[in-house]
Amino acid sequence: MSVLLETSLGDIVIDLLTDYAPKSCENFLKLCKIKYYNFSPVHSVQKGFSFQTGDPLGPESKDSDGGSSIWGMAEGVSKKEYQAEFHPKLKHTERGTVSMATAPGPRDPESRVAASQFLITLGDNLDYLEGKAAIFGKVVEGFDTLEKINDSFIDDQGRPLKDIRIRHTVVLDDPYEDPRGLIEPPESPLPSKAQLATVRIADDEEIDDNVDQESLEKLRREREAKAQALTLELIGDLPFSEVKPPENVLFIAKLNPVTQDEDLELIFSRFGKILSCEIIRDKKTGDSLQYGFIEFEHQKDCEQAYFKMNNVLIDDSRIHVDFSQSVSKLSDTWRVATNTKRAEQRGFGGISGLEKKRQYRDMDGDYRRGRYGMVFDRQDIHKDRQRIDRYTAKDGYRKGTGDMTRSRSRSRSRSRSRSRSPARPGYRERRNEHGGDRDQRNGREDARRRDGHRNYR
Repeated sequence: MSVLLETSLGDIVIDLLTDYAPKSCENFLKLCKIKYYNFSPVHSVQKGFSFQTGDPLGPESKDSDGGSSIWGMAEGVSKKEYQAEFHPKLKHTERGTVSMATAPGPRDPESRVAASQFLITLGDNLDYLEGKAAIFGKVVEGFDTLEKINDSFIDDQGRPLKDIRIRHTVVLDDPYEDPRGLIEPPESPLPSKAQLATVRIADDEEIDDNVDQESLEKLRREREAKAQALTLELIGDLPFSEVKPPENVLFIAKLNPVTQDEDLELIFSRFGKILSCEIIRDKKTGDSLQYGFIEFEHQKDCEQAYFKMNNVLIDDSRIHVDFSQSVSKLSDTWRVATNTKRAEQRGFGGISGLEKKRQYRDMDGDYRRGRYGMVFDRQDIHKDRQRIDRYTAKDGYRKGTGDMTRSRSRSRSRSRSRSRSPARPGYRERRNEHGGDRDQRNGREDARRRDGHRNYR
C-alpha cells in the first residue's frame, strides 16, 4: 500500500506499514483519497531533523482548526481526533520515516491523539520523537525532494520563505473500505480563499538562485503588506490597495507627555502654513500617547520641516520626525464622497431594486406626532378587530340562520329560569340529612341482631 505526494519541489512515494499501524494508515489513505492535503503548506522545517505538514491552512492562519481525521470529516467534529498507535518495533532510526504528529489526549494526558498532520524525518536516529510521533510509513522514493526541503530558506519560526506545498495526492493501493458518509471528489479541488490568503511567495514563482536570505525576507514582507492592503480594500477601509499616503503630512514621535497641540503647532509653523496639528491621546484618560500628525498646506514646507526638525529637543525630549504613512484621512474623505454619491442614486445603498428595511412608519416622514408610528400599530389592530366583528355579525344576519340570535335568547332564558327556581339545599345540609337516616337504619339492624341472638339461645 503506497501513496504518491506531488509537492512543489518534487514527488515523494510513501509505503504504508499497515500491519503495525492500521488505523493511522487508513486515516492517511482516506485523507489522500478525498484530496484533503491538496495545497497544504509545509509549515515547519527543522534542518537535519524533520518537516511537518498536513494542516490545509497552516497553524499561522486564524481560520485553521489544526486539521481533522477522516472520521471527523465523515461523521462530525466529535471524531476529529483518534487514538494514536505506537508499535514497539517502529523507531525513528532512518531518514524518511513518516509519522503522525500527536498531542496529549484531552481526557487522559498520558495517551496521545492524532488528526491529519504528519511529519517526515530529515535525519537518522531521532530518539526525541519516540513516544511523541506515531510511525505509520516510510519514504521509498523522493529523497532528492527531502534534500531540497532541508536546504530551503526558512524564517526564525521554521516556516519556508518560499511556499512548499502539496499539490496533489495519488493513492496507489487502498485495501480499506470507505467510512460511512465519505465523498470522493471527482477531481482535485481548487485552493480556497483561506488557503490563498496564506501564500507568502508562490511556490511556482521564479526567484534568482543567488539571492540572499535578507532579500527573500524583504520580498516576503512586501507581499504580506500587499495582502493586508488588499484585505483593507475588500472590507472598504481603503479606496484601493495601492493608495499612496499624503506627502504633506509629518509623523511626530517620542513627544514629551506635557507637550500640547498648540505648542507643537507654534514650533512647526515657522516652516509654512499648517492645516492641522493633532497629538493622539487616550480615549478614556485623555493622556498623550506621545505621537501626533502635522499637516502642511504645501509639500515643500513639509519636506523642509522633516530635514530641520528630526532629533530636535522639545520639552526635554528628542523627537523623531518622519513622513506619515497613514491613509486614514484619505479613507474618510473617500468614504464620505462614496456615501454621498450612493445617497443621490435610487435604491438602498445606491443599488436600484434594494429597499431599506423599515421598522417604523415615520422613517420616511412624520406619520403621527407624539406616536411611535410602528408598522403594526396597536390602534390599527384594534380597528381591524372591530371591523371583523361587525362584518361577522352582518354576515350571520344576512344568511338568515339566526344562530347568534338563538344562542343569545337561550342564554337569557337560562339565566331567567335559574333566578326563578328556589334555592337548593347545600352540600352540608344534604350530608347531615343523609347521615341521620343512616344512623337510624344502623340502630334498627343492631336491634334485630340482638333479638335473633336471644331466640337462638
